[in-house]
Amino acid sequence: QVQLVESGGGLVQAGGSLRLSCAASGRTFSRYAMGWFRQAPGKEREFVGAISWSDGGTYYADSVKGRFTISRDNAKNTVYLQMDSLKPEDTAVYYCAAAQSWSGSNWGKYAYWGQGTQVTVSS
Repeated sequence: QVQLVESGGGLVQAGGSLRLSCAASGRTFSRYAMGWFRQAPGKEREFVGAISWSDGGTYYADSVKGRFTISRDNAKNTVYLQMDSLKPEDTAVYYCAAAQSWSGSNWGKYAYWGQGTQVTVSS
């Protein structure tokens, strides 16, 4: 069982930065692949990026590639989403999720989800 709690969301101007954190409970956090997803009002859930548990390899959606960076600190049971050069279209509730095997952008394979944190980017 893994419990996830996101933090770090807020209001930022276009071009600014935010860093989201996802704190996980559970002794086997280091064995989970972690993903970030987002959902804007009236839109479907969208994959943002993911990080593997084994080698820290990352995979990003084209819409955020080069602007967002995912990292993890297994000693702190935390995964991060560094968001730079934010755009108004990045406005959404951001969720972290955990999967017991590499799941990439397939949200259906993530068994555990946080409650989400709101990110609002003003123009």
